[in-house]
Amino acid sequence: MGTNHRALVAALMTTTLIGLTAAPAAGATIVRGSLADGSGLETGAPDTATLDAESSASASPDTGRLNGTQTAANPIGGQLLGRRGLIVPAGIAPPPKTEASAFLIADADTGQVLAAKDPHGHYRPASTLKTLTAVTLIPKLDKDRWVKPSQWACNEEGSAVGIVPEPIYQIDDLMRAMLIVSGNDAADALAEANGSLAKTLADMNKEAKKLQAYDTVAKTPNGLDKPGQRSSAYDLALIARAGLAMPDFRKYVSTKTAKFPAPKDHGKKKDRDRQGDDDRESPTPTTTPPAYYEIANHNKLLGKYKGMIGIKNGYTTKALGSFVGAATRNGHTIIVVIMHHPGGFWEEVAKLLDWGFAADGKVTPVGELVKPAAPPTPKPSSLAVRHSPAAQAPVSGGGWTDHAPLVTAAVLGVGLAGALALGYGLRRRRRAADQP
Repeated sequence: MGTNHRALVAALMTTTLIGLTAAPAAGATIVRGSLADGSGLETGAPDTATLDAESSASASPDTGRLNGTQTAANPIGGQLLGRRGLIVPAGIAPPPKTEASAFLIADADTGQVLAAKDPHGHYRPASTLKTLTAVTLIPKLDKDRWVKPSQWACNEEGSAVGIVPEPIYQIDDLMRAMLIVSGNDAADALAEANGSLAKTLADMNKEAKKLQAYDTVAKTPNGLDKPGQRSSAYDLALIARAGLAMPDFRKYVSTKTAKFPAPKDHGKKKDRDRQGDDDRESPTPTTTPPAYYEIANHNKLLGKYKGMIGIKNGYTTKALGSFVGAATRNGHTIIVVIMHHPGGFWEEVAKLLDWGFAADGKVTPVGELVKPAAPPTPKPSSLAVRHSPAAQAPVSGGGWTDHAPLVTAAVLGVGLAGALALGYGLRRRRRAADQP
């Protein structure tokens, strides 16, 4: 076969293989455009191409907003919630003024969003992120389990409950300390108890996606500022609503005061030496009973505002003040979230709660708190589909992907056969032309 003929056959085979690699894999799903801009996302998640432009459009320090002027093309909870300004229902006076850059008022029972401001804006959550830590870990950790924190957890900066690397704590103690006195050290110890910091962050981000809290990215279990960490008023409301459905979560956040284990009278050397540095996974309590000291909830409305359940406040110099809270009156529970508040916010939060109770059930909601995403439906293997009767039926729409292996085999076979036949024909013609 001549050089030109060999090159032609090689080109045909290459084209066939390129078509093969471009074909969808077995069981793949073709996502068709369903949004106004045609981008289409099967899960209903926002258009992350516009929502996640943090690196190129980070906010100036005076706004605290991490996604600049970007807004979601398909905002979770309703189109109105994609706005940055004040979002209020018609026929009622707007909520009282607040200095917060973002806020949201919602009915925790029905999920109706009653009013909001920049609900999907990305802001630093500070310690309000501990609500996600709790919602993630409460179902995973036995609250009666004994824990020995590492020295790393004990040395965490910021607000702390004052843990020591001794096996005197139960998960119950650490969860309560994390939520009522915002113990960053307690949050780290809980992350360790869940296996590791990396595993806990992965679990937290998985939980956020399950709740459809797509604005949220956890980089720490305690909320201390870290590049890339963020949340939104809408997401914190979703997380709070999920927490309120957990009896233990409600118990923790509504606790006014509690006793917390202290190392006093626990320091007999023979007891401490029984626990090595590597036995944090299953330490046993010492025979010497620990002492206790009292801790008090940081929520200043607890016990003062009628029906206050609690939840969580937070502050860092970059995040400024943040708060997510809930109160119940006359069988209705109202959630209020504020983010990036420059000063004292307790009076403003109380007024926002008052407005929520007054408006609840009397106005057309401006959006909704969505339910957790349904778990993905398992798909049959390509082998099972190939041998099932349904596989022989005509295919409509985009369902052809289940037959990708057969189509690929057919394309490959035809391509190779065509290339070989062409090469063979050209070779015979050359031989015929060479004969005398």
